[in-house]
Amino acid sequence: MAVNPPDVPPTGLIASVRAVGREPEPARSGQRWGFGAFLLVEAIFILSAVFITAIARTSGTDLGNSVAFILVGSIVPTVLAAAAAVAITHLRGNGPLQDLRLGWDWADVKVGLKLGALGLVLTYVAAVVWSRVVGDQNATSAIGELVDGAALPLGAAVAMFLYVCFLGPVCEEVIYRGLLWGAIERQRWSRWAAFTLTTLIFAASHLEPLRTSLLIVIAIPIGIARLITRRLTASVVAHVVNNFLPGLTLLLVSVGVMPA
Repeated sequence: MAVNPPDVPPTGLIASVRAVGREPEPARSGQRWGFGAFLLVEAIFILSAVFITAIARTSGTDLGNSVAFILVGSIVPTVLAAAAAVAITHLRGNGPLQDLRLGWDWADVKVGLKLGALGLVLTYVAAVVWSRVVGDQNATSAIGELVDGAALPLGAAVAMFLYVCFLGPVCEEVIYRGLLWGAIERQRWSRWAAFTLTTLIFAASHLEPLRTSLLIVIAIPIGIARLITRRLTASVVAHVVNNFLPGLTLLLVSVGVMPA
């Protein structure tokens, strides 16, 4: 009977999930970073966001209507944190390709597309249920609240769309299912533990308490993509697909094509 190689997921999504516990963990030799690296990256994210907000308030900026603050405050902290994560793998490890499992495989893209589509369905269902329970306004993301009521120029709206749909997902995957996942694996905990912890921490790290349970639902298919392929490509693709429709809606609302 043929046996799948360690780096190739078994055929079929269900078979891949069932095989998770039976497959050997990938080696992490040469990696000299762990949970401390993740905490440093999170500190960079939080402190940079606080610093940008403080500078804006000191200058008398109207935070709700400043296009510059919306763009800088949303994009810069995430990008800085992801850049720090990549730098850590260069300084204390083998680089992002090996340490963060950034290897490319078209099979991973297919897995990511499937799970991203599943995530869209789950997100829609969860958002409908959530809005009926807590109200529409509480189902809106922090970025959505920033853009709501701010008439963004076309260039700024496109920049925000590209961030929400592409740059943001890449950066968040590098931080959570790259750096944090790698820190957990280094402790020789199971991949299911890595999946569970990264899903919960990813949801909590958005600092939106009312939406945490909704974010957990959104994160599950993304985490499964990382779980069964053991590489970051699949979870990045799943995250991009999952964010595409919300990002497109944000773009159309911000330029006035759709009602808020």
